[in-house]
Amino acid sequence: MKFVFDLDGTITSQETLPLIASHFKIEAEISELTRETIQGNIPFVESFIRRVHILGDLPVDQIDRLLGEVELYPNLLKFIKENINSCVIATGNLDCWVKTLVEKVGCKAFTSTAKVKNNKVEKIEKILKKEDVVKHYQKMGETVVFVGDGNNDVEAMRIADISIAVGTTHHPANSILPFTDYLIFNEKSLCLQLNQLL
Repeated sequence: MKFVFDLDGTITSQETLPLIASHFKIEAEISELTRETIQGNIPFVESFIRRVHILGDLPVDQIDRLLGEVELYPNLLKFIKENINSCVIATGNLDCWVKTLVEKVGCKAFTSTAKVKNNKVEKIEKILKKEDVVKHYQKMGETVVFVGDGNNDVEAMRIADISIAVGTTHHPANSILPFTDYLIFNEKSLCLQLNQLL
């Protein structure tokens, strides 16, 4: 069995892009875009490209350090570390921005990738499709449990063997609810459910 986790708002107790925006004082541009994306009003790829365009001139090392300090759900982190070979992260976030954060979680991670030049994002090389991670493990014969909360999790949740929508950081996007086997609103209940599925 493979547990595939979204990162922002699922393992982290806050969304990372608004945090970056707040730190660099560009909240107005990012917060509305993030909210509209989570709710499914703007396609993820379009939103992601727009957000990277806004954030691309910011220093990569500073963003990586900032996100490395993001608070993680402690019980969920404990579950991941105890089942490290069964857990992976699938995040649309850029590898260069979440390097330290992903290392803190400790499991294998699939991310979007970018070319970095002079400590800035020069261009996006690949935008991760989370459903590709699900398909990858299903082809290997794994039963895949996908855990997420946002509109960009829809396809992954639709094809996963078991889908868990979490509302620990914010209410899950309405678009994912039809594909959800479990809808969970607190960390303790999530960890109980994950342990039952082992």
